[in-house]
Amino acid sequence: MGHRGYSARELIQAEACTHCSVCTDVCPAVSASRDGRLSGLYRLGELKRIQRSRYGVLHRLLGRKRPQPEQLKPFGETVFRCTLCGRCQEVCPSGILLKDLWLSLREDLVVSSAYPNKIDGIRENLSEAHNVFAEDDDERGGWVENMRAPPAHGYVRDRAEVVYFTGCVAAYFPMAQQIPVALAELFGALEVDFTLLGPEEWCCGFPLVGAGLRQEAAPFIRHNLEAVLRKRATRVVFACPTCYQMWREHYPYERHGLEIRHVTEFLHQRTARRPLPLAELPLTVTYHDPCDLGRGARVFEAPRELVRSIPGVRLVELAHTREDCRCCGGGGNLEMIDAKLSGEIAREKIGEALATGTAAVVTSCQQCVRTLATYAKRNKVPLEVLDVVQLLRRALRK
Repeated sequence: MGHRGYSARELIQAEACTHCSVCTDVCPAVSASRDGRLSGLYRLGELKRIQRSRYGVLHRLLGRKRPQPEQLKPFGETVFRCTLCGRCQEVCPSGILLKDLWLSLREDLVVSSAYPNKIDGIRENLSEAHNVFAEDDDERGGWVENMRAPPAHGYVRDRAEVVYFTGCVAAYFPMAQQIPVALAELFGALEVDFTLLGPEEWCCGFPLVGAGLRQEAAPFIRHNLEAVLRKRATRVVFACPTCYQMWREHYPYERHGLEIRHVTEFLHQRTARRPLPLAELPLTVTYHDPCDLGRGARVFEAPRELVRSIPGVRLVELAHTREDCRCCGGGGNLEMIDAKLSGEIAREKIGEALATGTAAVVTSCQQCVRTLATYAKRNKVPLEVLDVVQLLRRALRK
């Protein structure tokens, strides 16, 4: 038993930990739960202990057995209670690439049968329905019917310059479906030649990677790439930062001459040449940097420039912003593993937004919108949560 998928670099970097505890200080899961076992410091210590028990010379000489699944399971429960936000990696003075290490550790624990039971549900939903919600593929474009004047073709065309990869959350979750609705209207105003993949779009595959099932994402990558190429598109645009990051890190898109962009980058570029017709919108907002878009893709200015382009809108920054932005609680499959902890992390984020005195928090991620808006609604918090494209659509001249 035991996983041999760690790279040499990961094993060397794990040994470079100086036990400074900086990662613990910035961890949203530790802050919300007050449980030090969720920290990167604890995780690295346990990983090194497990590796020594598997391969250490002393253990071999003493004839000790390798750790069994029932011994590793409590540790596995803590490892998956993480949003994979990357803030620990951002502040690590030793430069350890912790996010990659956490993903390899999750893979190790799955191979070792020491993982939360809900991982099996994620695997089952993805394998049977191609999305984490176990919904019908034919309903992926159902949000088009929510438009004021939905086109007969439902934006599914045989060929187009741009493919808009919708993502599971925006496709199926009612609260987030307003994001693709808004984006389609913005694309119309800018005369963007785009298409959806419709029923041919599958999950990007990140829930599998985040669940320690990296190898099982390969069919999803292959299927989505082939579906895009059949459209003869040159660009793929994402409103979901996690889908965007998954394509950036795991899809061989460059080999096929494709360009990929998050929608804030795409809109910022297009509106520089052809501004949107925007009416004045008197509103003070703050902006939340999604983890995968900010720390992951280093996209900070494009969404802010789009917000500032709206006449009458005033942008106030959060106390923690850009590389230091705090997670919303919705990443890393945490909502499916530990919904209560996800909500507690969202509560802390909502508190930070309220401290700015603004009326709305704007972000560029459908999962962030879902997580924060759900918490605000359930707890009657007087704070509106919007995606940047929703804010732009609100200001769009009719």
